[in-house]
Amino acid sequence: MSGLKLYNTLSRKIETFTSIAKGRAGLYTCGPTVYNFAHIGNLRTYIFEDVLRRVLEYDGYQVTHAMNITDVGHLVSDADEGEDKMEVGAKREGKLPLEIAKKYETAFFEDLKSLNVELPHKVLRATDAIKEQIEIIKTLEQKRFTYKDGYAIYFDTSKLPDYGKLSGQKLSDKKTGARSGVIVDTKKRNPADFALWFFLAGRYKNHILHWPSPWGEGFPGWHIECSAISRKLLGQPFDIHTGGVDHIGTHHTNEIAQSESALGKPLANFWLHGEFLLLKEGKMAKSGGSFITLKTVLDKGFSPLAYRYLCLSAHWRSKLNFSWESLDAAQNALDNLYEKISELEGSPSIAMCDDYARAFDREINRDLDMPRALSLTWRLMKKPNPDKLKLSTIKHFDRVLGLDLLKGAAERKKIPAEIKELAARRDEARAKKDFASSDRIRKEIESEGFQVRDTEDGTLIRKK
Repeated sequence: MSGLKLYNTLSRKIETFTSIAKGRAGLYTCGPTVYNFAHIGNLRTYIFEDVLRRVLEYDGYQVTHAMNITDVGHLVSDADEGEDKMEVGAKREGKLPLEIAKKYETAFFEDLKSLNVELPHKVLRATDAIKEQIEIIKTLEQKRFTYKDGYAIYFDTSKLPDYGKLSGQKLSDKKTGARSGVIVDTKKRNPADFALWFFLAGRYKNHILHWPSPWGEGFPGWHIECSAISRKLLGQPFDIHTGGVDHIGTHHTNEIAQSESALGKPLANFWLHGEFLLLKEGKMAKSGGSFITLKTVLDKGFSPLAYRYLCLSAHWRSKLNFSWESLDAAQNALDNLYEKISELEGSPSIAMCDDYARAFDREINRDLDMPRALSLTWRLMKKPNPDKLKLSTIKHFDRVLGLDLLKGAAERKKIPAEIKELAARRDEARAKKDFASSDRIRKEIESEGFQVRDTEDGTLIRKK
C-alpha cells in the first residue's frame, strides 16, 4: 500500500494515513438532507469523497463506505431555530415529508450515478435510526452532559473542555460572537449548546414526524443522527469522516462532542472537508435560491462528466469558481481527451508506461492532488509511447479519475464517416469565413443527433 497523505482538519496538518484495521478503511460521508434537489456545490463534495474512496481502493484498502440520509430534524438554522427542512419541502410541494424524502433521495442517487460517483456500501435514513439516536441521548443524560426544558433536551457544551477542537474555536469565542449580535436561544445555558431531542411543544407542537421517547413524544436534532448512524454502520472509532467545510464549525463539532462524551473514545481519526463551489454571487446555497442542479447542466447540453472534470481540475481544499464558460472549457478539454485517446490503435496491454504510473501514484497519494493527476494524463498523450501501453495506462488512471476515458474514446470511433465528412466541410467553410454555410452544416449535423463543439484544436463531434 502506498503512503497516502491527507490533510486532517482535526490536526490542521497533512498526515500519513494509517487505518485502524490493517488493509481496511471505514469511510463515513455526510449525506444529503432530502428536501430539495442537490445543487452542484453539494455534488462537488461528493465527487471529492468519491476520489478519496477510489484512491483508498487503488491503494489496496478494502473500503466500507457509509452514509446517512437526513429525512428529519435538520432545521433551517444551525442554531436550533426555524422549521424542519423536511416540513419546508413538504409545504412547498403539498406532500408529506416522507414523500418528499423519497423523491429527492432517488434524484440524489441518480445524480451520483451520472457523475460516476461510487454509491455507498451502507446507507441509513435518520428516520430508520431513531432507536440508536435515543440510546446515545440516554447515555449522555446518564453522564450528565444534558439538560432540558419544556421544548428540548440540550447538550451542555460547558461540560466538555475541548469543545470546538475541530474548528480551533474556543467556547469562549462562541460566546463572544453571540454577544456581538448573533440571535441566542434564551432557553440555552450557552449559545453553543445544541438540541439532541425536540419535544412536541412550542413551535414544534404540530411537527408531522415524531416518535415516543423516555422524555415524551418528539423528534431528534440534526447532529445526533450522524453520531448514531456512523456508530451503527462503522463502529467507533472509524477511520475517516468527510463533508463540506461548512460542517466544520457546527455539525461536525457537535458530532464529536456528543459521540466522544457518550463513549469516551474518538469518533474518527481523520476529518476531511471539501471546499466551496462559488458563483459570482458567492457560495452556492439553497437557502438563498442561488443554486444550479445537475439537471440544469444537462439541459444546457453539457455532459455530467464535464462537471466531474471541472471539479478534478481544482484541488479539493481550494475554492472553485463556477461559470458556464469554465464548464464549457472543461467539456472541450474532456472531448479533446476522448478524441486523442480514440486515435490510439489496438487494445490495452498488461504492461503500462511505468514512469507515468509511478508519477500518478505519487500525485494521487499526495493529498489527492487531482489537478496534477489530470496534467499527467495529458502529458502521457503527447509522449511517443506505444499505443497499447498508453491505453493500459489510461485505463489504470481512470480507476481514480472516473471519466470513462476508454468508453468515451470508443464512442468517438462510432461517429459515422458522413458526419465526420460534414464536420470537415464545416471547418473549410469556417476557414473561408463562410459562416452561412458553416451554420447550415452545423444544423445538418445536429439534425442527425450529434453536437458540434468548436475548440482551439478544431471541431469536435459527440452524440447528444
